[in-house]
Amino acid sequence: MIFIQKSNSSHTASKDIDTPDPTRGEEHRREVTRGVSLLTGDPGVAIRKLSGPMILAMLLMSLYNLADAVWVAGLGPGSLAAVGFITPLFMVFIGLGNGLGAGVSSAVARYIGAGNRKEAENAAVHGILIGLGIAAVLTLPLVVFAEPVAALLGAGEVTSIAAEYGQIVFAGAAFILFNTIAYAILRGEGDTKRTMYAMAASSILNVILDPILIYGAGWGIAGAAIATVISMALVSVVILYWFVVKKDTYLSISPRIFVPEHEMTGDILRVGLPASVEFLLMSILGVMINAVLVMVASTDAVAVYTSGWRLVMFAVIPVIAISTTLISVIGAAYGARNFDHLKTAHAYAIRLGTAISAVMAVGIFIFAPQIAFLFAYTDSMASLAPRIALFMQAIAVLLVFMPAGMMSLSVFQGTGRGMISLLINIIRTLAFVAVFVYILGIFLGYGEIGVWAGIITGNIIGSAVAYLWARAYVSRLVAVVRE
Repeated sequence: MIFIQKSNSSHTASKDIDTPDPTRGEEHRREVTRGVSLLTGDPGVAIRKLSGPMILAMLLMSLYNLADAVWVAGLGPGSLAAVGFITPLFMVFIGLGNGLGAGVSSAVARYIGAGNRKEAENAAVHGILIGLGIAAVLTLPLVVFAEPVAALLGAGEVTSIAAEYGQIVFAGAAFILFNTIAYAILRGEGDTKRTMYAMAASSILNVILDPILIYGAGWGIAGAAIATVISMALVSVVILYWFVVKKDTYLSISPRIFVPEHEMTGDILRVGLPASVEFLLMSILGVMINAVLVMVASTDAVAVYTSGWRLVMFAVIPVIAISTTLISVIGAAYGARNFDHLKTAHAYAIRLGTAISAVMAVGIFIFAPQIAFLFAYTDSMASLAPRIALFMQAIAVLLVFMPAGMMSLSVFQGTGRGMISLLINIIRTLAFVAVFVYILGIFLGYGEIGVWAGIITGNIIGSAVAYLWARAYVSRLVAVVRE
């Protein structure tokens, strides 16, 4: 409630949104007004229009991840497994960026919803500086100790190539964090189209560079990592051009805007750190699942899981895009104290996400054998195709249950209750998924199939807990206002 009181006390904030900026064109001011009006208007319209570009952008990102894995698969199961062992740790950086991005997007949207543009700009700068500071601390140790870290993660016979891949992608950590936070700033001001352009450019560039560097230059798995870093670095340059040179974004970003505020830093971190820890939990869970798969099967099982999960995540991307957009819509509604809009946004996002997921699930279940051959175009991978297809068909069942949980977590992140979102994810990860994977995969002896069943069962129960918790929270907010 401190945030709301502070925002409402600013009587000049609402003027700040409509005040003409002589450095910006008339056409741009109209676009900006539409973006902010959309963010604070009808929740259903906002979710559809703002999530549309995000869905396209994230589908392209997923395509790039898929293409990356497909090209690496041509090097053999060992290389694909090596990427699988590094992926959970790489996801730590992705998680930090997305987590801090959730905090920045939530803060920016709440300040805009409360009519305080100046504080929204300051929050954006705070977010960028926090992200770059984290990159500065983590990059060097991970690059230097990539090989022992890979061995610790259970890479075994593929430790050396896993470390080679990891050293390069870890070196690009600053680009990962900067880009994801910049995307969050743009989402927070309702500019998802620009986010789409940047993410699409990164994806397309990476898809082009992969075969050139992996096979053309003969760099193998290192080529895949270099392609990833180059694509991210070039997008960072484009984003800096928008913010610093062209200056046509709604929120201005420059050192002159920055005013250190402990309260603002805390506001961002209250959402950002728990959200980052949630991704860390996912990475830890990924490491644990890899270890269990090696224990009950072999490294081939890790290759199956890595390949199948990447293919399934392609179908999850639309739901992730909607839930990411929902953070900004929820934040704006919460900043304006319009809790009826907040409730409507939550319910609508779940319906939309579930409908999309149902269609995706049916498509995956039917065409899994054909899709699996994306990873089986070499003799060394061909034998894994049936197992990849079976994994995808099993996980397809989970898809229709995911939107309720993901949209519910966005409610807590959008309202600044990041610790609640983290608590729910801890319960889901440790009390449900990890426990069921152990019981079904090891204790009951169902092996690889048991691990898959544990993932499905734990996540379904976790989604139910998140939904019920969020629904109760939103109902309390609405009841308080109506009283």
